[in-house]
Amino acid sequence: MLIAFAGLPGVGKSTIARALAAAHPGSVYLRIDMIEQALRDHGVADVGPLGYAGAYAAARDNLRLGRMVIADSVNPIPLTREAWRRVASEAGARVLRVEVLCSDRATHRLRVETRAIDVPGLARVSWMAVEAREYAPYTDADVRIDTAAMSIEGALAAIASAIEGFELESFAHPLRHPGLAKRDPGPRGS
Repeated sequence: MLIAFAGLPGVGKSTIARALAAAHPGSVYLRIDMIEQALRDHGVADVGPLGYAGAYAAARDNLRLGRMVIADSVNPIPLTREAWRRVASEAGARVLRVEVLCSDRATHRLRVETRAIDVPGLARVSWMAVEAREYAPYTDADVRIDTAAMSIEGALAAIASAIEGFELESFAHPLRHPGLAKRDPGPRGS
């Protein structure tokens, strides 16, 4: 399963995504900020879509190995969201789309202005840049988490519930579950 996060900087995506990865040993955590900064550190001045492209490739390979992949990125527009869906589809995996937001503007701004930078070399983003950033409403997200009203534990519980729902749906529809689709149904008739 691919869990593709989306949300503006400072809403709490990385905190939740890292906690989710810690709760699922063996999962793969891909953070676009880390990938893009690694590219800058190696002389790529304008990373453009390269960070996302690298993450898509790493996600696809790990999904094919049967690993849960947690993709932590702003994922701001339908183009990037569709790309994550396509990555999962190409790997024969499901995608859980998680949007993280912070409905309390003052809290969001405070987080942006005071958060610790945990990626060496990554420049701090300003509140003005966050406000100006292109971000389309994520109308078809499977899970929406408002960190102004929900704790990390609540967010993890909401995601776990959605994962469980996806797994139950796969078992209810055998052709969607690779292990069940290959089963011999046995003799037919009387």
